[in-house]
Amino acid sequence: MSESSVQPHSLLACGLPVPPPPLPAADALALARLLVAPSLDAGLVRELERITGRRAEPLSNVPPPPDAPLLCVGDALPDALRTDRLLWFHSVNAGTDPLLAGGPWPAPALLTRTVGRMGERIAQYVLGWMLAEAQSVPEFAERHARAHWERLPSELVAGRTALVYGTGRIGAAVGRLLGACGVRTVGVARTARYGPAPGTDRVVPPGFDRVIGAAEDAGVLGEARWVISTLPLTAATEGFFGAERFAALRGATFVNVGRGATVDMGALEAALRDGRLRRAVLDVLPAEPAAPQDPVWKLPRTVITSHSAGITTDEDIAVDFAACWDDVTAGRRPGLTVDTGRGY
Repeated sequence: MSESSVQPHSLLACGLPVPPPPLPAADALALARLLVAPSLDAGLVRELERITGRRAEPLSNVPPPPDAPLLCVGDALPDALRTDRLLWFHSVNAGTDPLLAGGPWPAPALLTRTVGRMGERIAQYVLGWMLAEAQSVPEFAERHARAHWERLPSELVAGRTALVYGTGRIGAAVGRLLGACGVRTVGVARTARYGPAPGTDRVVPPGFDRVIGAAEDAGVLGEARWVISTLPLTAATEGFFGAERFAALRGATFVNVGRGATVDMGALEAALRDGRLRRAVLDVLPAEPAAPQDPVWKLPRTVITSHSAGITTDEDIAVDFAACWDDVTAGRRPGLTVDTGRGY
């Protein structure tokens, strides 16, 4: 999936607060037509029909007759449906930046997303590459190809520091798994929103030994053995990892499982070539898929893994949509609600 720049479509992007949309009213939800993306598996569609108690119709750029509000499940919102008829859109993906970058979001519409067990999958991906590096797997694979016998040292991950950018569901899952292996985890949030309030101690969320705000990361970057990004793409995070942050590294490995456009690729390459970056593992790129002639394939000490660290399953979609449906029909705001102003 190609990523495009996120343009601010909200008052929040201009520094003003944006109130969350109201929950869909019960009478409107009862009348809503269920539109699902044609790419969804037939079994998943039947489950969505069972949950909502209505038949599904194709989600396309030609809306059904204007006799009812719309409940949509898919990965893209056609322009013709970006109207006040849209009651609720459930994204089958965790990242909603393409949805929000496609045009102004209908203010009254609820947006929820699918996370499922993605956090577990991404956490395993991150730990797998960390352990592979610590056990010199890339070097042994290269020597095996040459039939060359050479003993190589291993490295213990326990006691080393990993900076995890993004402290939401996915970042916290990464932090928990790394912490179970003895890695010291420092979460980096958009702001130091966990405190401390005057006269109180900072509250650290599960999965992290410490949490700092993004503006506080300069000193800790130099201590990190691994820098892991789970950041979404928003107007605030585009190009977030640039020359200044890479200049602060002292031989860390960078793992990106968030969004490719959060990284200045020129600055990344410079840091790899001058040794400030030991290695890079990139599951995401600014433009995907990367063509065979794309220079990213030539980056030194870099592995690219084709946006596959946390592939969403049909079970994830069904389970998360059902949870959101239960919340909405009970008058509760779903925990998977997206703040369309912030973009996550």
